[in-house]
Amino acid sequence: MLATHLSRIADVVVVAPERDRSGASNSLTLDRPLKLRRAVNGFYYVNGTPTDCVHLAVTGMLDHQPDMVVSGINAGANMGDDTVYSGTVAAATEGYLLGIPAIALSLVGKELRHYETAAQVAVELVQRFSRQTHRLPWLLNVNVPDLPHDELKGTVVTRLGKRHKAEPVIKALNPHGETVYWVGAAGEAQDAGEGTDFHALASQQVSITPLQIDLTQYSQLDAVRAWMEKA
Repeated sequence: MLATHLSRIADVVVVAPERDRSGASNSLTLDRPLKLRRAVNGFYYVNGTPTDCVHLAVTGMLDHQPDMVVSGINAGANMGDDTVYSGTVAAATEGYLLGIPAIALSLVGKELRHYETAAQVAVELVQRFSRQTHRLPWLLNVNVPDLPHDELKGTVVTRLGKRHKAEPVIKALNPHGETVYWVGAAGEAQDAGEGTDFHALASQQVSITPLQIDLTQYSQLDAVRAWMEKA
């Protein structure tokens, strides 16, 4: 769906993991070689993570640097704390780290029926980018309500909200009688006030959140220096 829509306005190369890698975050495969294969529809697929796909494409497969990396459409929200774990966001992040503007795109809802809406939003953003470039690459995390496009209530630029603590792991027995654990569901929204991605989606708006990679906690630098200086 996404590739079909973007192909109407751009030359598109699709490189995707060969299987679902939700929650893979920014992991790179370093313990084995990667294999790049081409499907009958022309799409490429890799026996690795979303980050592997972008890294392989940009640093080895393509003979030119792409103008943009568009990752998605993810089946479900990537808001608040989700962005830390998301393979979709990670693929866009890899493009950004390689100096390429990048968009991570997710469809948010229970039934997930309107992928075409998310694809249309992607086209609109790519077209806006082609008209209005920026001197530095941007990394944009985009969440789209699961609605027909004409029912969207606009687009807003947001900050990441925050979820409550995740649900506990779920304990079960496998067919061999061994105890196994399933990771529990994500917590409900905790910081979901006006200006957050959670608030935008609850208001049936598209949320666009610019992300950064610098994890430095600048407000604690002096406190840690003081702590280290104490006897």
